[in-house]
Amino acid sequence: MSDWSLQREHGVRFEWGPTGARQMARDAACLVVVDVLSFTTSVTVAVEAGTQVFPYAWHDETATAFARDRAAALAVGRRAATSASPWSLSPAALRRAPFTPRLVLPSPNGSAIAAAAGGATVVAGCLRNATAVGRWLARHRYGTAERPVAVIAAGERWPDESLRPALEDLLGAGAIIAELESRGVGPLSIEATAARACFVQTADVVGAVAACSSGIELARTGFADDVAIAAGLDASAVVPVLTDGAFDHGTDGTGASSNP
Repeated sequence: MSDWSLQREHGVRFEWGPTGARQMARDAACLVVVDVLSFTTSVTVAVEAGTQVFPYAWHDETATAFARDRAAALAVGRRAATSASPWSLSPAALRRAPFTPRLVLPSPNGSAIAAAAGGATVVAGCLRNATAVGRWLARHRYGTAERPVAVIAAGERWPDESLRPALEDLLGAGAIIAELESRGVGPLSIEATAARACFVQTADVVGAVAACSSGIELARTGFADDVAIAAGLDASAVVPVLTDGAFDHGTDGTGASSNP
């Protein structure tokens, strides 16, 4: 792909999925991963508790070795959690699980986007920490034409593994972009402007997350608590930043530690 896809001359950019992340990383100083009903909300909940989170793309036998090498607990899929393996991609389950200082969190979408960043800074964003992430980015002078930020909505997967754009991720990305614009950061690309408009024009964000396809799927399969946690707009001041292979807490826009 040529440079037409990079949204150049704009400080704040927006794209979808791991492929979009790989493309945008060619020209971005920072990638913000947004996976509201799974990965980044789980990362934020874990980091709130003081856990370092290592992203990993796949949950297979290599993940076990990866966790062992880092002396970390290994998270399992939502439906695979047990008393012996209580950590999973469920934010509610992570809150109930025993504390672990280090956690490997496999995720084919969110982790794949983080891995695509190359040398760019990577931040985990969601609805819960949208304002804090926007403050952190502005404070660190991301979002200018010289230091562009690409906000990447993870989306979901159809059964054939193709990307399914997900409303909850569009709202999460839009919330972060709206905060950046309110702080005079930009200019926004037209793609970023559209994501912002989706968030600003949604009167009931909590209701939208619960009523969207992904929210309905989780609620009907016993994970309504995850939807409620993920929809908690600005419930957290934590800004997870990928450092030495793990997400740890950064600082919010006030300069104070974002870990409450």
